[in-house]
Amino acid sequence: MADLLQKIEDIFYQLLLQIYPNRCPVCDRVLHHTLICPACAAKLKYVRQPSCFSCGKPLYNAAQEYCSDCVRRRHEFRQGKAVFVYQGAMRGIMYRYKYSNRRDYTEFLAREAERLYGAWVRQQEIELVVPIPLSKKRLRQRGYNQAEIFAKRFAELCGLPCDSRIIRRTRNTAPQKQLSVDERKNNLKNAFKTDRNVVNLKRVLLVDDIYTTGSTIDAAALVLKQSGVKDVYYLCISIGQGE
Repeated sequence: MADLLQKIEDIFYQLLLQIYPNRCPVCDRVLHHTLICPACAAKLKYVRQPSCFSCGKPLYNAAQEYCSDCVRRRHEFRQGKAVFVYQGAMRGIMYRYKYSNRRDYTEFLAREAERLYGAWVRQQEIELVVPIPLSKKRLRQRGYNQAEIFAKRFAELCGLPCDSRIIRRTRNTAPQKQLSVDERKNNLKNAFKTDRNVVNLKRVLLVDDIYTTGSTIDAAALVLKQSGVKDVYYLCISIGQGE
């Protein structure tokens, strides 16, 4: 029943998007022929090279191959990418996208992700896109999973299937931003589960909104690998600056 209601809500929201005009995700100005104001687009910082070969964080030093986090830690994913650096105007966009029901940002975010990483996804021969799930409690409170709606549209633009049920969150974990690196790992132990045998899948792309230390991606990637997936990659909307 909950899944059916969620589908009905998603369809209703898509209809509303057809009725109401698009608004700039930065200044909220009504737009008719573009997804963001040119002046506002200049306020967003995209992830460029050099970036960490593992997690994709932008780096200051072109001689570096990995950020300081990835040098110290072994990740469960093979490689990750991010579209924007989590700073300035992007912080406001992500907050509204996550907490203020601004699902209308999805088209801009997904199209930019496909523009930058569509070819990379095809190069990795990704077979399935999987969003990081919310707990049932948090999903009820928020009404939607921003990672899921972004993942679905991105997968659609890439011509790939998206499965939001292949992994589920078994409990409501504490917000990661409030915890240290070690606390984040413990917070996510046994937080994800899959009830499916996915040995037929070789390469899966996990999708989330914000990457910080990678603990969430690692926990979800481990579950997929234990279930038979060979390689797990990830894509997120925004990421912090690497060192």
